[in-house]
Amino acid sequence: MKKIINDPFQFVDEVLEGILRAYPWHLKRAEGSNRALVRADAPVRGKVAIATGGGAGHIPVFLGYVGPGLCDGVCVGNVFSSPPPEAMLAVTKAIDGGRGVLYLYGNYSGDVMNFDMAAEMAEMEGITVRTVLAHDDVVSAPREEANRRRAVAGIYFAYKVAGACAAEGNDLEAVVQAAQRAADNTRSMGVALSPCTVPAAGKPTFTIGEDEMELGMGIHGEPGLERTKLKSADEITTIMLERILSDLPFRAGDEVAVLVNGLGATPPEELFVMYRKAHEIMLDYGLRIHKVLVGEYATSLEMAGASISLLKLDDELRRWLDAPAFSPFLLQQRFNTQSVR
Repeated sequence: MKKIINDPFQFVDEVLEGILRAYPWHLKRAEGSNRALVRADAPVRGKVAIATGGGAGHIPVFLGYVGPGLCDGVCVGNVFSSPPPEAMLAVTKAIDGGRGVLYLYGNYSGDVMNFDMAAEMAEMEGITVRTVLAHDDVVSAPREEANRRRAVAGIYFAYKVAGACAAEGNDLEAVVQAAQRAADNTRSMGVALSPCTVPAAGKPTFTIGEDEMELGMGIHGEPGLERTKLKSADEITTIMLERILSDLPFRAGDEVAVLVNGLGATPPEELFVMYRKAHEIMLDYGLRIHKVLVGEYATSLEMAGASISLLKLDDELRRWLDAPAFSPFLLQQRFNTQSVR
């Protein structure tokens, strides 16, 4: 795999340097760690702060979800590797506005261990920290063991809801509850068509035949539901949505937001082909579609594939999802906020 890089072991640091040079008016480095970035206006006094983080290689997760109406800070590790506790602590201290900090990130064991350590260190410095884990991937564990499920692109909904709730001036407990409600009402499933190559490793993360696909594969290449011959877009979309719809379960009359996400090397045209079928299935199912997002919201370097996420809405979740937010990473995205009956 050809890559436009310099030293593969400096890849993440050079990515962060490029982002800070591109958006110096939006982001700044937190004191104490070169892997910790925060809003340029951090800390925002009197507001609950939100911190996120994880391994690099998933832009716009996690770096793209810092800004007004979103998160306040982020730390990243090496590609697909958890950042150290010290980096999350640096973010926490830099964004604390006096009303506590919510840690909002994906349910991966390395992140949980390191961020729990950071929370303990922050508490020792007098900063109250609460944690909510995104766990939207329906394939990664049975529904009765949802606390073991990993996160994929559906974490976007949790960022958006929690960020809007915090921007309204709500207290830490209210922001935690909003984020948890978004996480608990989101379901996702993905499909992978090709591997990606971690720069420092120099070889693909897995192998798959040219005529094969893996349903349910995780964003790092974790095993999925099954590996099969490549199916049509309509077949893939139907399989994924049937699994998602039956899991919550979603019911006729529910209002939803839908996200069709590309994993890094999937053309937007193919994502819209998938949404075409998803739209048809959801309407046949009796769902009311409030918001549609199609694009790259959580990638895996140059992996080919896609995921679909659904968020079941209520009045508050809808309001928070529609609230203003800004990140330069999301400027190209266009949101459809008109219900489809």
